[in-house]
Amino acid sequence: MTYTVQLVDLQEQPAAVVRGHVTHEGIADFLGPAFGEVIGAVEREGGHPVGAPFGRYRPTDDGGWDLTAGFPVSRPVTPAGRVEPETLPGGRAARTLHVGDYAGLAAAYEAAMAWLTDNGYVVTGEPWECYLDGPEVPEPRTEVFIPCTEARPHHA
Repeated sequence: MTYTVQLVDLQEQPAAVVRGHVTHEGIADFLGPAFGEVIGAVEREGGHPVGAPFGRYRPTDDGGWDLTAGFPVSRPVTPAGRVEPETLPGGRAARTLHVGDYAGLAAAYEAAMAWLTDNGYVVTGEPWECYLDGPEVPEPRTEVFIPCTEARPHHA
């Protein structure tokens, strides 16, 4: 797949998330219930999601992942059970779209990282991915966001 990478300027966004530690094989089993818990907590407080569900993955030394899963929301959520408030960062990010099986998502991250390097940008924060379609879709769309800035800003 060929990836097109674009720079976008994002506004900081309140989010509600569930965090957990999972094996690679446990990702799918974690995401569905986590998203459901977030929606339930947000709706109980009179809020609502304002965007696609997202996940943020941090590899761990044991081969697993520290996983954060949630939604951008209309207003900050009060911690309840496993649900807690989070903020998706504002600022510049590289964005690309992966279409297809989730197992192929690493290629989208690799393409975005290569684009950043080739175009004089450096990573400034943890990346995340937004799921535009559910897993039941044959070719689901997933957006990848990587916070970044110019490696050597131009001075006027």
